[in-house]
Amino acid sequence: MLNFWEQNRNLIAFVLFVLSFVTLVAVWEWGVQTQVFSELMPSPIETGKEFWRWVSDPFYDNGPSDKGIGWLLLFSLRRVCMGFLIGVAIAIPVGVLVGLSEVASKAIDPYIQVLKPVSPLAWLPLGLGLLKDSEATALFVITITSMWPTLLNTKFGVSTVDKSYLDVTRSLGASPWRTITRVILPASAPNIVAGMRIGIGIAWLVIVAAEIIIGNLGMGYFVWNEWNNLSITSLITGIIVIGVVGFLFDRIFGFLQSWVSYGRQV
Repeated sequence: MLNFWEQNRNLIAFVLFVLSFVTLVAVWEWGVQTQVFSELMPSPIETGKEFWRWVSDPFYDNGPSDKGIGWLLLFSLRRVCMGFLIGVAIAIPVGVLVGLSEVASKAIDPYIQVLKPVSPLAWLPLGLGLLKDSEATALFVITITSMWPTLLNTKFGVSTVDKSYLDVTRSLGASPWRTITRVILPASAPNIVAGMRIGIGIAWLVIVAAEIIIGNLGMGYFVWNEWNNLSITSLITGIIVIGVVGFLFDRIFGFLQSWVSYGRQV
């Protein structure tokens, strides 16, 4: 029996997922039929029809404020990727610096500990005040909130590189730049990618809140607009799309983490 469970873990996990999903939908339908939920709450069938309406024609364009969910998703993805890449471009060099230098680590650590826990919503008004542009503010908020996991993981990865590797490079006369690019970064790559994996999740989380507040076209705008229209079916569609994209981001970086971890499962 134990061998059966070990050999069929993926199948068992899939069956459990299906059962839990069916249970969730059944409870949802029961709540609507018995009016346990608010009258605004649609049934699963109504939500499914609305979901199909949105995804079956995702790229229609009827004007500046009436676009398909595909266009809105692309607007959000563009902001997230740009802000995230800016954050990575800052976090990795700084992480390498503080990982190699205890003095630099102690000097920068207070900034990290003070700024890291600040809510994304707190950065939005500051960004608007500094940049006076909603698009630039969205990038600013994504950058400053998503960079910390990458920075901290890079610092940890660099600081834990086997010292014997560094001793060998010194004995061979390798330059500091060659040591960083050929030894330190490859050795700490699993930690760096793990930080990026967390960071992209934060970036995707933040963009929805940012778009709700600054009002730019995107998935956050879509969710808030559909709520204002009391279209709960469309709102749930937006939540599902946001969740699926977040899942795909996590899987992509999970595969990348496995690759840089020399084939180990993540």
